[in-house]
Amino acid sequence: MVVDTKTQRGYIIPIGGRESKLANPKVLEKFVQLSGGKNAHIVIIPTASELSDTGENYVNLFKTLGVKSAYSLEIQKRVDTSKTDYLEKIQGATGIFMTGGNQLLLSTTLGGTPVAQLIRRKNQAGANVAGTSAGAAFIPEHMIAGGQPGLMPRGSMVVLAPGLGLTNKIIVDQHFSQRDRLGRLLTALSYNPFITGIGIDEDTGAFLGPDNVIEVVGSGMLTIVDMSHLDYSSVHKASADEPISLVGIRMHTLVSGARYDALNHIAYPHQD
Repeated sequence: MVVDTKTQRGYIIPIGGRESKLANPKVLEKFVQLSGGKNAHIVIIPTASELSDTGENYVNLFKTLGVKSAYSLEIQKRVDTSKTDYLEKIQGATGIFMTGGNQLLLSTTLGGTPVAQLIRRKNQAGANVAGTSAGAAFIPEHMIAGGQPGLMPRGSMVVLAPGLGLTNKIIVDQHFSQRDRLGRLLTALSYNPFITGIGIDEDTGAFLGPDNVIEVVGSGMLTIVDMSHLDYSSVHKASADEPISLVGIRMHTLVSGARYDALNHIAYPHQD
């Protein structure tokens, strides 16, 4: 596949998990709308989930939301990523959705495979890529693979692994407020202050557009941790359980309708 450099890349959409599916599915509706609405072709990748019906449940859900087609790729082994019919389904997709589960299962199964390579090319060519929970963590270049809850950043609080690599602008932590994950996000950012931290609550999506502006959609909150003005970090000398000193952090808490310019590090609160 040759990427048309004149085409804007598609949206990158990490979702914090437990998105509303029936009563008020604003996050999923926005993803469907951006992907073509009634003309949308959605491909679901349930690899992170160990439940056999996850993919089919999302197929039925997206059909209920009015898409033209929805198809689940039952990728359980790396060899599955070379299946011609799977690659053809991704090739024709306007939206790609990765479910929750175990992000290490997702990364070790998909990382470096034809499916992962094609997803990146499709996103560059304009297809939208969303992921919820584990699927959200996998989206950026750097993935939070695990860690400990708590407010205080500490030397060994987080485990990082390579992600899908759709963007190097952000790193994502999901179920953020619900599972008390500020400390592990701060620890991850202390390793590489170039990245902006995005803590995403449940039933909340961060819609990162081709202009690198994030729009918040959903019932929860987006916590932005901006390290671009960091003056000092003690992570280089912190032992495993020792607190880390970080000076010069900027943090924003944004609700639905707010925006954040990830390129210029400017927050725009929602205006009624």
